Amino acid sequence: MDFTPTEEQAAARELAARIFGDLSTHERLAAAGTGSDAELWKALCAAGLVTAVEETGLLGLVLLLEEQGRTTAQVPFAVSCVYGLLAVSAHGSPEQRERLLPGIGDGTVVVSGALPDHGGVRAHGESELTGTAAVVPWLRDATHVLVADERKRLWLVGAADAACEPVETTAPWSAGRLKLDGTSAEPLGGASTERLDGASAERAGRASLRGSGPSAVYDDVLATARTAFAGLQAGVCAGSLARAVEHTNTREQFGRPLAAKQGVQLRAADAYMDTEAIRVTAYEAAWRRDEGLPYATHALTAAWWASEAGQRVVHAGQHLHGGTGADLEHPVHRHFLWGRQLDAYLGCGSEVLQELGELIAHGEGEA
Repeated sequence: MDFTPTEEQAAARELAARIFGDLSTHERLAAAGTGSDAELWKALCAAGLVTAVEETGLLGLVLLLEEQGRTTAQVPFAVSCVYGLLAVSAHGSPEQRERLLPGIGDGTVVVSGALPDHGGVRAHGESELTGTAAVVPWLRDATHVLVADERKRLWLVGAADAACEPVETTAPWSAGRLKLDGTSAEPLGGASTERLDGASAERAGRASLRGSGPSAVYDDVLATARTAFAGLQAGVCAGSLARAVEHTNTREQFGRPLAAKQGVQLRAADAYMDTEAIRVTAYEAAWRRDEGLPYATHALTAAWWASEAGQRVVHAGQHLHGGTGADLEHPVHRHFLWGRQLDAYLGCGSEVLQELGELIAHGEGEA
């Protein structure tokens, strides 16, 4: 396998790094609070970075999300690309692609996702949903939400057609709870629930879909999301570590930089190795998806590293700042919040590891 970015992927990453670096400053982040930065989101879409994901693939998206994570930029880039652009491109009907993809590309359509499925939503007939989808990220900005019902079929719900409630959480983004009460919805892939099976998803625009059960589309979108959010976590960790390195190199104790102390060096080295493990497992899962190879177990592996190692890294980043790291207004605290919230969103390490073990034990890892 070769994770060397293509010319297009490298150009997109360089452009993203420049835009995030220029516009996602500490002052702007503090002003945004838990809301999104509309100007930054507009700049990213105008630069074509959302639509570029269709060409650069999941690995290209992971590279872009790393840059977002480094600056903890307040935009719904990850959710709209994963649950919107990639999901609709791969599994939407021709009509859905024609209607939704242009708006997703220019940022006027923002799609979030209520995945993984926790059994809180039930489908009635061919177009009605009831139940509650808990903690939907960037729900405040969403025009649509990709929802899974009790049978793991995916539905597109208009956010304006459902009740959206804010969730009390330390999440640095605008999370919310989606309440559905006979809400009208359309299945991802066509006008009837029957279009959600593997064959119909293939007919809707994907050349081939591994797996023939009704949850095959759900499994693919969830694995894609886990891989993408692992890439975002890699960036969050890299940004936290970079701030810690800068602090320990400039902060002196007894006439010597903190970075000269062996204990500090070892803690930073462990954080670096954890960050690289998150990055390389996310790259591998993304690369395999782009190459059309089985990647379900690889996505879970990336999610496990992002969850387990991610929380270690952001704790280390805060700890290496000493008393400064306890300041809630300090930039490193945002990395801590993002890291912990991504840990919770991906699922705690033990849960992910159990799912990975069951997948391997049942021989579904290469399905």
